[in-house]
Amino acid sequence: MKTKLLGRRGEASAADYLRKKGYEIIGMNYSTRFGEIDLIAEDKTHIVFAEVKLRKSARFAEAREYVNSRKIERIKTTAEIWISQNETEKRARFDVIEIYFSGEGGPENEEIIHLEDAFQ
Repeated sequence: MKTKLLGRRGEASAADYLRKKGYEIIGMNYSTRFGEIDLIAEDKTHIVFAEVKLRKSARFAEAREYVNSRKIERIKTTAEIWISQNETEKRARFDVIEIYFSGEGGPENEEIIHLEDAFQ
């Protein structure tokens, strides 16, 4: 499967996961010249800016390790732009959603790890 298509599949799986946990998805692939946010969701108290990382396994490194300081700054800057364009009283939170996927089968072969407030 092509990398971009695989990434979109991971984002769709993460969105389904968040919906099942009671979040409302309010944006996907929000992009500015400064960066992109994979998912924007909200619950009763937070606007959640989620970075989705899809990997076949954690054998070499956990997916969260690919969210480095440069990536974090790009996500935060992009989130600030989104917030400036979308008034909200809710607090911003930055999550990372790791998805480990064998490449075969459907969502039943995925392991999802949701790291809330991952940038702290």
